[in-house]
Amino acid sequence: MSGTSTRNFRTLFISDVHLGSKGAKADFLIDFLRHHEAEKIFLVGDIVDGWRLRRSWHWPQTHNDVVQKLLRQARKGTEITYIAGNHDEFARNFQGVHFGGIVVADRAIHEAADGKRFLVIHGDQFDAVVQNARWLAYLGDFAYDAAMAMNRLVARFRRTFGMPYWSFSSWAKVRVKKAVNFIGAFQDVLTEEARRSDVDGVICGHIHHPTIENFDGIQYINTGDWVENCTAVAEDFDGSFVILHWPHVLAGKLVNEPFVPMVVDQRADKAAA
Repeated sequence: MSGTSTRNFRTLFISDVHLGSKGAKADFLIDFLRHHEAEKIFLVGDIVDGWRLRRSWHWPQTHNDVVQKLLRQARKGTEITYIAGNHDEFARNFQGVHFGGIVVADRAIHEAADGKRFLVIHGDQFDAVVQNARWLAYLGDFAYDAAMAMNRLVARFRRTFGMPYWSFSSWAKVRVKKAVNFIGAFQDVLTEEARRSDVDGVICGHIHHPTIENFDGIQYINTGDWVENCTAVAEDFDGSFVILHWPHVLAGKLVNEPFVPMVVDQRADKAAA
């Protein structure tokens, strides 16, 4: 996609922007929002990174621009729901409250154009480490920062040689067996929660692993993130869902590449366990 063309969707789902962290691709998201509009937007958690802001303040103008862009869309009539995550868990104290036209919730039920119902939830509620060993989650957060520092070095090298953005951390994560196990287990437990909630599927974030899959009749959709993958999920006007990848702006030319998800083969992984 190039120029100033805009794609219109029924619903957009965006998660894990992590505004307030150095890894946030706020400029990519701003550009994405310029070229994509929707009747509804769900912000599916970890939009603001309160954990990192408590450690050290980092809030450049581009992060403020993301907030202002979303507020402008709300004023123009877009229905925006902010689902709280673990990094912005402070928002859970404001469930039902409207801020500039954006309503805060812990979870929501979204009815798609074809009548199917989806549980929209960040997903940290089903992460045993986040819920039961908060110190370990913080330690993992430091390790994640180190991986993202490596990610920035790789990105700088590729940009110097005119190569498109590519996430080293995302590539490495799905090749580590324990990470693959975690992703598979996360998908299983979210799918079961959707089944208990008597809905047709679940739309979540949290693990930065964008994918659309079907597990025994339950559709599992993960929106990805705007730190590693630069992805969002869009619902079209017929009720179909697609992952949108918005990886980079290169040499003044807007590049929109199709997203090819890194598949976690749970069956092979379980057989090897």
